[in-house]
Amino acid sequence: MPQDKVKHYQAKVFVTLKPSILDPQGRTVERSLSHLGQPVSGVRVGKYIELVLEGERGEVESRLKDIAENVLSNPVMENVRWELEEQALEPA
Repeated sequence: MPQDKVKHYQAKVFVTLKPSILDPQGRTVERSLSHLGQPVSGVRVGKYIELVLEGERGEVESRLKDIAENVLSNPVMENVRWELEEQALEPA
């Protein structure tokens, strides 16, 4: 009798400062690039997090939303978005 396979999902979470929040790290990167002869503007530094979740897609999406909005980001200062993709199972 075949067993139900647990689905695995690869989540990519992107956390960035809201536009109204000053970004001193971004300013430092911008100045460093300028000193290296690479003038750029508007540099913003954020976070990128990868994680794998198991379960049915709807439940995984709900868990990911909770994790991203309440653990990985500060909703007062940061915006968060994510991508979710089912992982292909490796043959046993």
